[in-house]
Amino acid sequence: MAFKLSRDVDMPRAWHRELPRLPALTALRAFEAAARHESFSRAATELFVTHGAVSHQVRALEEELGLPLFERHGKRVKLTPSGRVYAERVRDAMLQIADATRVLQAGARDKRLTISTMPSFAARWLTPRIGSFIERHPEFDVELMSSNTLVDFAREEVDVALRMGSGDYPGLYVERLIDDVFFPVCSPDFNGGNLPRAPADMQGLPLLRGEGDPWKPWFEAAGLDWPEPRKGLFMEDSSLLLQAAAAGQGIALIRSSLAYNDLLAGRVVRLFDVTIPCPWLLYFVCAPAMLQTPKVQAFREWLMPEMEAFRAVLAQWR
Repeated sequence: MAFKLSRDVDMPRAWHRELPRLPALTALRAFEAAARHESFSRAATELFVTHGAVSHQVRALEEELGLPLFERHGKRVKLTPSGRVYAERVRDAMLQIADATRVLQAGARDKRLTISTMPSFAARWLTPRIGSFIERHPEFDVELMSSNTLVDFAREEVDVALRMGSGDYPGLYVERLIDDVFFPVCSPDFNGGNLPRAPADMQGLPLLRGEGDPWKPWFEAAGLDWPEPRKGLFMEDSSLLLQAAAAGQGIALIRSSLAYNDLLAGRVVRLFDVTIPCPWLLYFVCAPAMLQTPKVQAFREWLMPEMEAFRAVLAQWR
């Protein structure tokens, strides 16, 4: 339903008055910054414009007002008495606008749920499932951020992080979701369908390498005294590593939580029964103050049953 504002609405009388003509906001911003620094150069640096642009804006403002705001002494500038009074009033007005904007955005922020997780987990697990949360909670706008970088909750507008790591995140609420194991996978058509039957049969075959996924611990678990591979295709993203294996480019050492869809679909097959524990676990992480907010509570209540069902699926690959 459209809402139309009319004169019948009981609003403050001042709202019915037309605003007088005001100077351009760009000129006022340039003036305020220049007044605060008493320097056109530093104001230009703050506003990401040139010295000349600040000078031009201030000069245009002075012409519009009909009086000088700065005394100019070569490259140095100093506020006039009138300029100093005007600068204080302009700054107060801008701070009020900034405060009103923050209040307005805070209301919208309550309806936006921002989740940060690794690209591989976002692509393989969260994105295919998040639709059911959105259907259950249409009141929230969901934003997924995929990054391998840890979240700084004090500086970033992120509500929840789903992270593989040690769980040692001081000052944050941390809840363990799943643990994981590594095992080798490859395409069923790899090497012309002549797949290795025992770990030692991988000798001479292309082994795909990933960031933080070393082969040597698995070699040791399989009874092989082999060094870490130094040649072959290397990829930082585990999801891309799995795609390369599915495309028949080699054997990849992959986490079960990442490979399970491809295993079920037959795009890759697991080699051998040897697994090693993943040194990182998946955690639900947020700032303690955010834990009790309706949006984070709603997401957690949706996530936990999903994770319980997922753990049951992963059990068959241990």
